Amino acid sequence: MNLSYEVQIKRLAGNEDLELPRKMSELASGFDLYAAITDEIVLEPGQRTLIPTGFALAMPAGLEAQIRPRSGLAFKHGITCLNTPGTIDADYRGEVKVLLINHGEEPFTFHRGERIAQMVFQIVPEVNLIQVDELSATVRGAGGFGHTGRN
Repeated sequence: MNLSYEVQIKRLAGNEDLELPRKMSELASGFDLYAAITDEIVLEPGQRTLIPTGFALAMPAGLEAQIRPRSGLAFKHGITCLNTPGTIDADYRGEVKVLLINHGEEPFTFHRGERIAQMVFQIVPEVNLIQVDELSATVRGAGGFGHTGRN
Protein backbone atom coordinates (compact mmCIF):
# COMPACT_ATOMS: atom_id res chain seq x y z
CA MET A 1 0.00 0.00 0.00
CA ASN A 2 1.48 3.33 -1.07
CA LEU A 3 0.02 6.28 0.84
CA SER A 4 0.46 9.74 -0.58
CA TYR A 5 -0.11 13.10 1.10
CA GLU A 6 0.16 16.64 -0.16
CA VAL A 7 2.16 18.96 2.09
CA GLN A 8 2.38 22.63 1.22
CA ILE A 9 5.75 24.33 1.65
CA LYS A 10 6.40 28.06 1.66
CA ARG A 11 9.87 29.50 1.14
CA LEU A 12 10.24 32.45 3.49
CA ALA A 13 11.45 35.84 2.22
CA GLY A 14 15.21 36.23 2.02
CA ASN A 15 15.83 32.52 1.42
CA GLU A 16 15.41 32.33 -2.34
CA ASP A 17 19.02 31.10 -2.66
CA LEU A 18 18.47 28.05 -0.43
CA GLU A 19 17.30 24.64 -1.53
CA LEU A 20 13.95 23.48 -0.27
CA PRO A 21 14.00 20.23 1.72
CA ARG A 22 14.75 17.26 -0.51
CA LYS A 23 15.50 13.57 -0.37
CA MET A 24 19.09 12.71 -1.21
CA SER A 25 18.29 9.26 -2.64
CA GLU A 26 15.31 7.57 -4.24
CA LEU A 27 14.33 5.49 -1.21
CA ALA A 28 15.34 7.94 1.53
CA SER A 29 12.69 8.50 4.18
CA GLY A 30 14.00 11.88 5.26
CA PHE A 31 14.16 15.27 3.54
CA ASP A 32 17.42 17.09 4.24
CA LEU A 33 17.08 20.54 5.81
CA TYR A 34 19.40 23.49 5.14
CA ALA A 35 20.66 26.23 7.44
CA ALA A 36 18.98 29.57 6.67
CA ILE A 37 21.49 31.65 8.61
CA THR A 38 22.97 34.93 7.44
CA ASP A 39 26.25 34.66 9.36
CA GLU A 40 28.30 31.65 10.37
CA ILE A 41 27.38 30.12 13.72
CA VAL A 42 30.14 28.56 15.81
CA LEU A 43 28.76 25.97 18.20
CA GLU A 44 31.15 25.27 21.05
CA PRO A 45 31.21 21.86 22.79
CA GLY A 46 28.23 21.62 25.14
CA GLN A 47 26.42 24.56 23.54
CA ARG A 48 23.06 24.46 21.80
CA THR A 49 21.51 26.73 19.19
CA LEU A 50 18.31 27.10 17.21
CA ILE A 51 18.90 27.25 13.46
CA PRO A 52 16.19 28.46 11.05
CA THR A 53 15.48 26.58 7.81
CA GLY A 54 13.86 29.34 5.76
CA PHE A 55 10.52 27.59 5.16
CA ALA A 56 7.14 26.84 6.72
CA LEU A 57 4.73 23.94 6.13
CA ALA A 58 1.02 23.24 5.95
CA MET A 59 0.29 19.55 6.53
CA PRO A 60 -3.09 17.83 6.48
CA ALA A 61 -4.56 16.61 9.75
CA GLY A 62 -3.18 13.18 10.64
CA LEU A 63 0.44 13.97 9.71
CA GLU A 64 3.38 15.23 11.69
CA ALA A 65 6.89 16.10 10.61
CA GLN A 66 9.71 14.79 12.78
CA ILE A 67 13.06 16.59 12.87
CA ARG A 68 15.94 14.16 13.28
CA PRO A 69 19.75 14.39 13.32
CA ARG A 70 21.90 13.76 10.28
CA SER A 71 23.98 10.65 10.96
CA GLY A 72 27.16 12.08 9.41
CA LEU A 73 27.14 15.19 11.60
CA ALA A 74 26.44 13.06 14.67
CA PHE A 75 29.17 10.50 13.96
CA LYS A 76 31.91 12.80 12.67
CA HIS A 77 31.34 15.87 14.87
CA GLY A 78 28.97 14.99 17.72
CA ILE A 79 26.30 17.36 16.38
CA THR A 80 22.76 16.17 17.08
CA CYS A 81 19.25 17.44 17.66
CA LEU A 82 17.87 18.07 21.12
CA ASN A 83 14.27 17.06 21.74
CA THR A 84 14.74 14.29 19.19
CA PRO A 85 12.67 13.74 17.29
CA GLY A 86 11.35 17.27 17.26
CA THR A 87 7.69 17.39 16.29
CA ILE A 88 6.12 19.80 13.84
CA ASP A 89 2.35 19.56 14.34
CA ALA A 90 -0.12 19.78 11.47
CA ASP A 91 -1.53 23.09 12.76
CA TYR A 92 1.86 24.87 13.08
CA ARG A 93 2.48 27.49 10.39
CA GLY A 94 5.67 29.15 11.59
CA GLU A 95 9.21 28.71 10.35
CA VAL A 96 10.66 25.26 10.91
CA LYS A 97 13.74 25.55 13.13
CA VAL A 98 16.22 22.93 14.28
CA LEU A 99 17.55 22.73 17.86
CA LEU A 100 21.13 21.47 17.66
CA ILE A 101 23.73 20.67 20.32
CA ASN A 102 27.46 20.00 20.06
CA HIS A 103 28.33 16.83 21.97
CA GLY A 104 31.73 16.75 20.27
CA GLU A 105 35.10 17.87 21.59
CA GLU A 106 35.73 20.66 19.06
CA PRO A 107 33.82 23.79 18.03
CA PHE A 108 31.71 23.28 14.90
CA THR A 109 30.96 26.05 12.40
CA PHE A 110 27.65 26.13 10.53
CA HIS A 111 27.47 27.90 7.16
CA ARG A 112 24.49 29.16 5.20
CA GLY A 113 22.97 26.41 3.05
CA GLU A 114 24.64 23.58 4.96
CA ARG A 115 22.58 20.43 5.56
CA ILE A 116 21.81 20.36 9.28
CA ALA A 117 19.06 17.78 9.92
CA GLN A 118 16.40 15.71 8.23
CA MET A 119 12.62 15.79 8.28
CA VAL A 120 10.55 12.61 8.22
CA PHE A 121 6.75 12.63 7.88
CA GLN A 122 4.73 10.26 10.05
CA ILE A 123 1.07 9.33 10.29
CA VAL A 124 -0.51 10.26 13.60
CA PRO A 125 -3.39 7.97 14.59
CA GLU A 126 -6.45 9.35 16.32
CA VAL A 127 -6.26 8.12 19.91
CA ASN A 128 -8.94 8.34 22.58
CA LEU A 129 -7.71 7.92 26.16
CA ILE A 130 -10.18 6.03 28.35
CA GLN A 131 -9.85 6.29 32.12
CA VAL A 132 -10.22 2.95 33.93
CA ASP A 133 -9.81 1.74 37.51
CA GLU A 134 -7.67 -1.29 36.57
CA LEU A 135 -5.42 -2.18 33.62
CA SER A 136 -5.28 -5.60 31.99
CA ALA A 137 -2.47 -7.81 33.32
CA THR A 138 0.63 -8.81 31.32
CA VAL A 139 3.67 -10.97 32.04
CA ARG A 140 5.86 -7.86 32.17
CA GLY A 141 3.55 -5.95 34.48
CA ALA A 142 5.10 -2.73 35.81
CA GLY A 143 8.72 -3.81 35.12
CA GLY A 144 10.53 -0.80 33.71
CA PHE A 145 13.99 0.53 32.86
CA GLY A 146 16.36 -2.42 32.52
CA HIS A 147 14.16 -4.92 34.31
CA THR A 148 14.88 -7.69 31.78
CA GLY A 149 18.67 -7.62 32.30
CA ARG A 150 21.72 -6.09 30.68
CA ASN A 151 20.99 -7.12 27.13
